[in-house]
Amino acid sequence: MTSEHKGTAQLTTAMMLSGTLGVFVVESGAPPFDVVFFRVLFGALALGGYVVARGWLRDHGFTPRTLGLAVLGGVFIVFNWVLLFQSYENTSISVATVVYHTQPFYVVLLGALLFRERLTAARVGWIAVAFAGLILVSGVTPADFTGGGAYLTGIGQALLAALLYGLSTLVTKRITGVRPHLIALVQVLVGIPLLLPFADFGAMAGTGWDWGWLIGLGLIHTGVMYVLMYAAYAQLPTAKIAVLAFVYPAVAMLTDWAVYGHHIGLVQALGVPLIVTASLKVTLARPRAAAPAPRTAAHEPEAASRTATPAACEA
Repeated sequence: MTSEHKGTAQLTTAMMLSGTLGVFVVESGAPPFDVVFFRVLFGALALGGYVVARGWLRDHGFTPRTLGLAVLGGVFIVFNWVLLFQSYENTSISVATVVYHTQPFYVVLLGALLFRERLTAARVGWIAVAFAGLILVSGVTPADFTGGGAYLTGIGQALLAALLYGLSTLVTKRITGVRPHLIALVQVLVGIPLLLPFADFGAMAGTGWDWGWLIGLGLIHTGVMYVLMYAAYAQLPTAKIAVLAFVYPAVAMLTDWAVYGHHIGLVQALGVPLIVTASLKVTLARPRAAAPAPRTAAHEPEAASRTATPAACEA
């Protein structure tokens, strides 16, 4: 098996795992703040154990500046997860995930606004196409605006989650000389004290087997998934990474239908290829210098900005 084939298998597996995240969140039965708190707690244990086992805490490469950037990125990532999980409750896993995949466009717009990165007419055009697709996918009707329903709130939560993910991406991209695993570890560690005041431990009493879903979010969707993603990013070209990233929403929509019977309507489905096409055009229009050729530790932080998966993240 070649290095690229191995990376393809690793990233595909990671994206498939990411697509099941919504089921773990819903099945846990816990409030979103509790879900994220235990995700970062168990995720920190998983990533911390991996980092220690690899001996990466020695010569970690952090400076006061880059550590501060990692902490700031962690704040954005943690609240991005809270908003996304709240969106699951108010819309559906399918709709929230597709809306959440407007992240690349926020990265481009925020980069132009905050750091004066070049914004071409072509990129503006593709962003407009994407948001036209977003309008279709959201399925929002005039009644949603007048009724003040939860559905419209959920759409807004998914969009705000994508915005926070974009901010985290821009911050993390400015960290150099640090392994992405260490950046991710700092980000989940930040979430523990940050979310502690919001966690409702009383609501967790008697959840029984539901704890398994929360542990899975930390060990599988934060530990195993991140390790697979970062290993894959070091072996794959940008074009393949961009294409494989859409395994995540595809699996999320499939599991939402298989487990909960949720599916998007015909008109909503028309918006999906618009978002996918525009995302690929915007992502692949980046300068060649930004492509993930064989990575050193100094280049790996760019991969960390894709945690969403996520946010990576990834979610």
